[in-house]
Amino acid sequence: MKIKTDQPNAGGGLLRRSVNGRVLGGVAAGFAKHFGFDVTYVRLALVVLSFIGGAGIPFYLAAWLLVPEEGSNIAIVDAMLARTGGQPS
Repeated sequence: MKIKTDQPNAGGGLLRRSVNGRVLGGVAAGFAKHFGFDVTYVRLALVVLSFIGGAGIPFYLAAWLLVPEEGSNIAIVDAMLARTGGQPS
């Protein structure tokens, strides 16, 4: 699936995981939309980083946990901490 973002955010808004065009957690589509890249290039970069040094997988998981989804201000890790009684920073 190839999604081209026509309107780059150029840092004008907050980074969010995408609800539309997601394959797994919406991380690549969210980064592509935020920075104005084609989502294919972001996904390709994550795959390359995964095979060369293995940095792509931890980066994706961290972004999935820390970046809120579109339409929400609460990241997954914040929701998990709230359920267990921890204090999100």
